[in-house]
Amino acid sequence: MESTDDLVVDARNGGTASQTVRVQLALRELILKGELTPGGRISELWVVERLGASRTPVRSALIRLQEEGLLEPIPSGGFAVRSFSETEIGDSIELRGTLEGFAARLAAERGVSAEVLGALHECVDQIDIALAEELTQEKFSTYVEMNGRFHRLLAAASQSTVAERQIERVMNLPFASASAFVMVQSIEDDARAMLLLAQAQHRAVVEAIENREGARAEALMREHARIAHRNLRLALLNQKAMTQLLGGGLIRRKGE
Repeated sequence: MESTDDLVVDARNGGTASQTVRVQLALRELILKGELTPGGRISELWVVERLGASRTPVRSALIRLQEEGLLEPIPSGGFAVRSFSETEIGDSIELRGTLEGFAARLAAERGVSAEVLGALHECVDQIDIALAEELTQEKFSTYVEMNGRFHRLLAAASQSTVAERQIERVMNLPFASASAFVMVQSIEDDARAMLLLAQAQHRAVVEAIENREGARAEALMREHARIAHRNLRLALLNQKAMTQLLGGGLIRRKGE
């Protein structure tokens, strides 16, 4: 999705910003799907030829992916695809939990409008419907979509552009988003039970915000991030789980 700043630049530069976003998304997909492997060199010229884009948006897209952490500059010129250690990913998840806890506390202490509270309740209601009875693939996909929406609504509920911006930034770190490891759960026999646990935490957070319980809301969101830590460990121990993880080939196990 393009930001307001992107649209302003787009209007001034004849579409340069939208081309940058297109190239950025296309390269990210190539990396996460394993077509560009860790350590592989990516040059501006290669991207220009592969994606049919001009050099200015390609250069901007590469810099953005470097800021996200997917690429790193190399001395010989160009960029290389990064790999990520279990510790780095765990730190990113922990950082997200800390920031989301802060946002939840702000939302509770500052209070939220009836409209915002209604949107949060509607979101968790939709998750309840998705988790009702047997968990099908369609319901699982709905859960992933609504889970992402819940976390976006929570960030906005903080009424802090600073907090919201930092949460968005950490969400863009590889494997740090709220839904990064959710698909790993789909292979488990107790997948629905774990999703119900996460959903209970969603509802508890909304209740804490509604009751203006800042410390409780913060603690719940930090605890909520522990589920992602669990899913990371599951993925690393189970080769089948790794196949469900977009970008799994970028993860280095301990000792590698």
